[in-house]
Amino acid sequence: MLDPILAVLAVSLALWLRPWRVVGPLGPPWPWLAWCAAMPLVWGVDHYVGSVVVQPLSGATLLLLMAGWPLAVLGMLPVAVITALTAQLDWLEALHRYVWLGLVPATFALGLGALLRRWLPHHLFIYILGRGFIGTALSAAAAGWLSALLHGGPPGVDEELLMVARWLAAWGDAFLAGMLVSIFVAFRPQWLATYSDRLYLPPSSAPPPGPPPGPPPGSMSPPR
Repeated sequence: MLDPILAVLAVSLALWLRPWRVVGPLGPPWPWLAWCAAMPLVWGVDHYVGSVVVQPLSGATLLLLMAGWPLAVLGMLPVAVITALTAQLDWLEALHRYVWLGLVPATFALGLGALLRRWLPHHLFIYILGRGFIGTALSAAAAGWLSALLHGGPPGVDEELLMVARWLAAWGDAFLAGMLVSIFVAFRPQWLATYSDRLYLPPSSAPPPGPPPGPPPGSMSPPR
């Protein structure tokens, strides 16, 4: 009963926060939707290829960084449904993947992000390395370990080897998220709901808050 309880609590909290108010009339940026569309491919990879996978990639931390926790929790619901349909999973297994590949690593990443903002300087590389790279690895590994402790792992896999394998698999998530986050920060920071130039760039590097100042009063414009 743990999986349904966690899912109901998280979805209820996300709905109560009403995160769609910050999206705007044009809807979410297309990379958010594109990543949600890609996530069923990795959540159900073991069924697509017909082979045991010690831990499929999650992608939840990257979605958290792009959309924020409430929208990520709601956005992963259709991901779980599509995974169940395309990978031919029963609904209990789809719920299990929603919780342990989506909800739990995203929540761990949210907590780690709060700790980084509280205890480390607000710097660009703290965000990229701390939240995009190392935070993703730790969150995915912790979710995989906790799932193995509570539910066990694939049949025929030694428990100690499973823990090592899930630690290594978590770095696949970390490399992917860290690479994309660094690209987004450099070229499309508006695609990251958890990033702000005002917060992570030093004052001398941050863009000016308003339009550039015009000529001083009384000055004449140069002839054209």
